[in-house]
Amino acid sequence: MAEVDTPYLARGWLPVETPSSVLVSSSKYLNNARLRDWLAMILLRRNGPDMPPQSEMYEFLPILESLRDHDRIEALFTAERKENPALDAWFREGFVSRYRIEDFAQYAPGTLGGIFHQWITQGSYEIQIVPWSEPKTQLEFFNLRSGQTHDFEHILTGGGFNFMGELVPYWYRLTNVFKFIRNPELAAEVNMIQIFGSLRYTVRTMLHYPEVWPTCVNAIQRGMRVGQESDALFMARLEDHFHLPLAEARAALGVRGAVDVDTDAEGAFWAQRGPLPSPAPTMQPLAPAEPA
Repeated sequence: MAEVDTPYLARGWLPVETPSSVLVSSSKYLNNARLRDWLAMILLRRNGPDMPPQSEMYEFLPILESLRDHDRIEALFTAERKENPALDAWFREGFVSRYRIEDFAQYAPGTLGGIFHQWITQGSYEIQIVPWSEPKTQLEFFNLRSGQTHDFEHILTGGGFNFMGELVPYWYRLTNVFKFIRNPELAAEVNMIQIFGSLRYTVRTMLHYPEVWPTCVNAIQRGMRVGQESDALFMARLEDHFHLPLAEARAALGVRGAVDVDTDAEGAFWAQRGPLPSPAPTMQPLAPAEPA
């Protein structure tokens, strides 16, 4: 068929011939049946109490580990550290925390540590999401610190502890890490959890909960702005700033562009745990950030 007779959107699409009797792709992600099934589920399903969103990531993490080329990632880290003194110094220090929930009772209300203690006790959360193990590789150290700082990134970036608020720290990472890790392949590797995790909220919101789509968009925008404007929060030693009031902690850590927005009601609606907020969210210009 002449190209002029081919529908515009179908032009350039060539049939692929292969002797294989199973799906074969140049993408290791597409080739993985477990990932295909997981991705279809988390994109298309409605929310329900039989499978809370955090359970989805519990299923995803071993799938991701099975797909990773760990030798390649370690080589990328090693090469990056030769050209990135800040990242190299962070790895050389190798600081990790052993804090417990009760350690935060000492911090005053309104401080970074105090806010965390309030949220963690009121919500009956656990702060050790992944069981502790001594990191043996650069990727394991990166992931360990990411897990230890994630909840504080919620607070510092302005993302509440709810399902819509989760998008703010996700998109902070998806922009900020690319600023401070020079090799885009490495930056992508350490952001796999964030990009797959954020898809759950964006696609499901559009398909099933469009009433809170404006909240979803605003959370993404706020996370991106903090990531673009801020210092390398993911390498910061947050523990030295637990005693500071939130505004002072943000200033000391180089967090810029953060805006605190209450999205509890929208998050509950998204999770089918509450009514639609009244008034319903509407598209608004991005709120101004705090003065630097």
